[in-house]
Amino acid sequence: MTPPVALSCGEPAGIGPEIAAAAWDRLRDRLPFFLIGDPAHLPGNIPHVLIDTPGEAVAASAQALPVLPHPFAGSLTPGRPNPDHAQAVIDVIARGVELVHSREALALCTAPIHKQALQEGAGFEHPGHTEYLAHLAGVDRVVMMLASDALRVVPATIHIPLSDVPQALNPALLEQTIRITNAALVRDFGIAAPRIAIAGLNPHAGEGGRMGREEIEVIAPVLTRLRDDGLDLRGPMSADTMFHAAARSGYDAAICMYHDQALIPIKTVDFDRGVNVTLGLPFIRTSPDHGTALDIAGQGIANPTSLIEALKMAQAMGRARHA
Repeated sequence: MTPPVALSCGEPAGIGPEIAAAAWDRLRDRLPFFLIGDPAHLPGNIPHVLIDTPGEAVAASAQALPVLPHPFAGSLTPGRPNPDHAQAVIDVIARGVELVHSREALALCTAPIHKQALQEGAGFEHPGHTEYLAHLAGVDRVVMMLASDALRVVPATIHIPLSDVPQALNPALLEQTIRITNAALVRDFGIAAPRIAIAGLNPHAGEGGRMGREEIEVIAPVLTRLRDDGLDLRGPMSADTMFHAAARSGYDAAICMYHDQALIPIKTVDFDRGVNVTLGLPFIRTSPDHGTALDIAGQGIANPTSLIEALKMAQAMGRARHA
């Protein structure tokens, strides 16, 4: 029997509880998953059942949302993070990692956290979810992918000022990003011979050095070396011609040089269905591509589509890796 997907609760004052409930209501036993969190945080109209082990979720999910209970101290007010919740949010993530490590859960899907609330309430020392997961897994380097049925993109550099990108974009970073992406496409997406498009940093991919030399001095030598190792790499390509439909049909993933170069295309092409995937971990981790949305929490209007897609992708990737 295939284990269920684990869903960590994230920030309970955000939209996590209501989109978890809505996702179960749409998926039911077609995609068994269980929520790790406090059942008191769920909307009152959603049926739920407490489970003792993840394996119970498979049968239970046909009738109610399975919840592996994790008690939280303090009260809950939608839209207002409670510092008393911070440590429990962190502990739930660690509990989810333990369950995928033990193979009681097929994969880990994480509801959004509120980093400031964790820092202020529990002294959370990591920049975000991804870095904490890497710490728990004992991994030095992970890669962020945004993925949907229409497009997969990977930014080589992420949350840094645009002015810092040229210096941060060194050959070692780019090579690691490409190798981790290629390996994940084979192992977790079931693509035997991945085709990867590599964007240039500058307009027109530098136009032969007239608009910048990073393509010539940094990017192209890495691609040549990796092609010699058998990787199918296209580029460096002009980013402004990489993302129309015909171009997208020619590759399985695109590696971009900075955050917006990667995220603007996928959010334009498939805004609601984008999924955040962490590559390079010893387990599968996905997440909806949005934040806690404190401004609409508790109003019952949050769109669960990205979470549903994240759960679907977690299951598909988990099955591919276990196979």
